[in-house]
Amino acid sequence: MAHNLWPASDVELAEMRRFNKKLAWMPRFKIRNRVTPRLIQALLRVSQKLKNAPAAEVQHAGSVPLRILRPSGKPKGVVLDIHGGGWVIGNAQMDDELNLGMVNACDVAVVSVDYRLAVDTPVEGLLQDCLTAAHWLLNADEFAGLPVIIVGESAGGHLAAATLLALKQSPELLKRVSGALLYYGVYDLTGTPSVRAAGPDTLLLDGPGMVDALRLLTPGLSDDERRQPPLSPLYGDFAGLPPALMFVGELDPLKDDTLLIAERWPGAQVYQVPEAAHGFIHFPVGMAKSVLAHGREWITHQLSGAILNP
Repeated sequence: MAHNLWPASDVELAEMRRFNKKLAWMPRFKIRNRVTPRLIQALLRVSQKLKNAPAAEVQHAGSVPLRILRPSGKPKGVVLDIHGGGWVIGNAQMDDELNLGMVNACDVAVVSVDYRLAVDTPVEGLLQDCLTAAHWLLNADEFAGLPVIIVGESAGGHLAAATLLALKQSPELLKRVSGALLYYGVYDLTGTPSVRAAGPDTLLLDGPGMVDALRLLTPGLSDDERRQPPLSPLYGDFAGLPPALMFVGELDPLKDDTLLIAERWPGAQVYQVPEAAHGFIHFPVGMAKSVLAHGREWITHQLSGAILNP
């Protein structure tokens, strides 16, 4: 496991610090009940209807909707995208900008999963939706023979890692997966040390309430039950999984989740991003742009180096 500090210039660091001062005035994201996530989700849908969305096709893996963006020519690979949102908000369309960046830079098709949300569905149902989508993609005639990259952010990082662990039960399908690109995921649903130590000055996320929020996500389970993989991917067996590239901000209360899982994941490379809070790839700063560009270069490298068995 290679562990590096993301190389940032003094100008980029100063820019991130200025943005963090703005973040400090914003309310922290909390999971306290089902009402607030439903309201946020409704506002998200309204805002999306007001935007000019890119041309996308909707297909279904059983009952699971999939939003597909394709390059103009034949794709060199396929990305399975799993969005974030704390398991309780978000949809596949919210990743359009990031996914179009991969389509254009990497010549890939992107299949984004519209998994059910935990306001109405136990988290195990979300895991099943993502695994169903992975099976659909890996068995689809359209994408036969193409290497696959799994991308996940935050809660989507959790679901992506859990999906890969579940795919170990289908080794022929797992061979098709050439890599995993994971941004600041949640890998221990009991709370890693950095989650438990998070103070009131946490940016974007409600640090002090995170352990309780994770318990609300998994009602009726003991901590020992919450640690069982794939529910908590950190405790899974990573032998045989593809290489992974991981990013996490130094100021993210979920920092230990990424650092600890990278230690157990053969072939993982992890970068700590200085002065960065949770969600930083969406910030209008140069460091976010450079991290995303590196992720797209890594995807291109993994696809070109993929050796697939017929």
